[in-house]
Amino acid sequence: MRKTAFLELAEKRRSVRAYKPDEVPDELVQTVLEAGRLAPSACNKQPWRFIVVRSETGRRALGAAYAREWFWKAPVVIAVCILPKEAWTRSYDGQNYAMVDGALALDHMTLAAAELGLGTCWIGAFDPAAAREILNLPDGVEIVGMTPLGFPDVDPNPRVRSRRPLGEIAMKERWG
Repeated sequence: MRKTAFLELAEKRRSVRAYKPDEVPDELVQTVLEAGRLAPSACNKQPWRFIVVRSETGRRALGAAYAREWFWKAPVVIAVCILPKEAWTRSYDGQNYAMVDGALALDHMTLAAAELGLGTCWIGAFDPAAAREILNLPDGVEIVGMTPLGFPDVDPNPRVRSRRPLGEIAMKERWG
């Protein structure tokens, strides 16, 4: 297999759970958001919105939705929201792709952050009702996930993550 710059970046990305208190320059936050904006979406509908929470008050409040101190202590938290009514829906079975589109945007952000030397951690295990209230979301808007964003305060050379071998997950022509 050929080792590409993208594969090296994908290997570099980690879930970071310790952040330095250093402020993240706005230019870097904008670069991360731009990566989300450029993500693919079904029929290019782009049914996402990004909420950037920088204030300590706002981040602490989000701690009610995800009660981990390391989460709100990061200098930035980004919530990726979706508008299902704006998303493409598959006609065969009514499957709405807003959640997929939002996940792609968040994934692009985590990769861009890793390239910039920033840490992230995909957060899906949050209380959606609490987050909705804290972020003042109107009806019709949902949260796909949130990520803290900041400079990692961890070992720069963590252990290698285990992944299933490609032979266990890739199939030819059909299932099995």
